[in-house]
Amino acid sequence: MFVFNSEMHVLTFVVCILEFGMLCYQLVYFLFDPRERGRFWYLVLLFLLILYNVCGGLMPNERCSFPVVLQNILAYGSAFLIASYFPYYFYRAFNLKSIRFYAVYGSALFLLFPYFIFFGIVYPLSDDIELATSYGMIVPGIYSFVVLYKVLGAIRTKIADRRSSPHPYSGLEMVSVYAAVSPWATMAAFAYIHIAQWIEVLVTNLGFLVITILFIVRNVKENRRREKLLLEVNRDAETVFEAQCTAFGFTKRETEVAALLCRGLSYKEIGEMLYISEHTVDNHAHHIFLKAGVKRRLELQEKMGIISPLN
Repeated sequence: MFVFNSEMHVLTFVVCILEFGMLCYQLVYFLFDPRERGRFWYLVLLFLLILYNVCGGLMPNERCSFPVVLQNILAYGSAFLIASYFPYYFYRAFNLKSIRFYAVYGSALFLLFPYFIFFGIVYPLSDDIELATSYGMIVPGIYSFVVLYKVLGAIRTKIADRRSSPHPYSGLEMVSVYAAVSPWATMAAFAYIHIAQWIEVLVTNLGFLVITILFIVRNVKENRRREKLLLEVNRDAETVFEAQCTAFGFTKRETEVAALLCRGLSYKEIGEMLYISEHTVDNHAHHIFLKAGVKRRLELQEKMGIISPLN
């Protein structure tokens, strides 16, 4: 069953929609915290995966206005591109420095270069896609298994060294991403036997659904941890504030006014909240500043432990 009067299987289309939703979801979190570089590299991975599914699903199509040769070049190019990115993703997202050669240089030499030779030169000249896939997949096929072996070794070392060199990603997350990426080593075999599109999509995409679930669970845990930390900080600040009020000899009303002053409220807003006049608030503020030995609201906040003094 196909969609858009094309060669794209309906399963491929559904997977593309799901992955686009994942991309949008992860993008929102990344925009809130751009410092989380691991999420950025995963966004790139999702984008390339969608590109691969779209190109592989829609091309080649003889009804398309583009030449079939160009369609095949683009379709295989998207597969080689994402296969080249996998080791780089592990290298940057999980800080696996031991695979730097495979991530930066190996992929260019053993994946992109064979693609350029066989699909960029041999195929357009011969117009023989079987020739390109038969010989152009040999080196990339062997290299993909070498990379998977090296990445697995680097992950095992990383997990073993977590106590001495902690990493923001858990061992489960790293192994899960590895399991999701591993089926891509079969891409060369798929090209030889011309496997059905829906089987290829399931094998190469199913693991990424698991990865996204792990990301969501990780986000929930991280948000809970931050909320707990914020509550602890607020409790500490409240304890310091109460101790300072006692030390400065604030009355009960002055303590209430001082708390609202430190929150940044105006005299008028404080008067409305405490049901007193603005003039009375001004008097309380004068006594508060005098007892605390400050002249400005910012200095009062520092004295009361609301903000840290500038160095």
